[in-house]
Amino acid sequence: MTNLINDCFWMSQALRLAERGFYTTRPNPRVGCVIVKDNQLIAEGWHYRAGEGHAEVNALRAAGDKARNATAYVTLEPCSHTGKTGPCANALISAGISRVVYAMQDPNPLVAGRGLQMLRDAGIEVTGPVLESSARELNPGFIKRMEKKLPYVRCKLAMSLDGRTAMADGKSQWITSAAARSDVQRLRAQSGAIISGADTVIFDNASLTLREAELNLDNAKDIVALPPLRVLLDSRQRVGLDAKFFSNSVSYFIGACFK
Repeated sequence: MTNLINDCFWMSQALRLAERGFYTTRPNPRVGCVIVKDNQLIAEGWHYRAGEGHAEVNALRAAGDKARNATAYVTLEPCSHTGKTGPCANALISAGISRVVYAMQDPNPLVAGRGLQMLRDAGIEVTGPVLESSARELNPGFIKRMEKKLPYVRCKLAMSLDGRTAMADGKSQWITSAAARSDVQRLRAQSGAIISGADTVIFDNASLTLREAELNLDNAKDIVALPPLRVLLDSRQRVGLDAKFFSNSVSYFIGACFK
């Protein structure tokens, strides 16, 4: 029971670290890692941006030689394949980690248990899953894409207490508060794509971009540098090229719907 309590404690620390990459890891999952020896924190790391070091690599770099015979707590199974970076399972083995505790198996078919088996084959003790439901909550889009081959979709709308989305004269800016608009910006920042119909773009002259000032986050500059794809559904081509939607330098895609 003591081991389980300790594992849950340190895994919760790793989960909190993973949240630091909440808006910036796309399309990669958010992952955190802590390295512990004799129940003392040695080092920590998290994945911040695709193409940069994974959580395990960052934690191992911070730990140095202290990683040998230590325990690594990772919120997602260490990867076993080479992408933009090398396999994290190999990095853990090379560093002399003696035990790995994981929160959930990686649903990516390129990994899917292979990373854990690599660790076991190297003589490393592997324990998990630990706090799996919390780990899954971190990456709903990534998990659904890998498990179901489908996107994770959110629907955003605002309405007044009487169920209306605009005034009688058609005005709709703004029926929400500044706090609600900040929430919308954060939802956009979490998304791989924003989809809108033609009416919203026409009547609101919407750009569908991220607004740094409304994010109210310390790393807002990094977040707006990674904008989601903007998708316009306009089957009758009613949105003019002078619309604000087209004036931003952020890449966009125009989708046409046909009956």
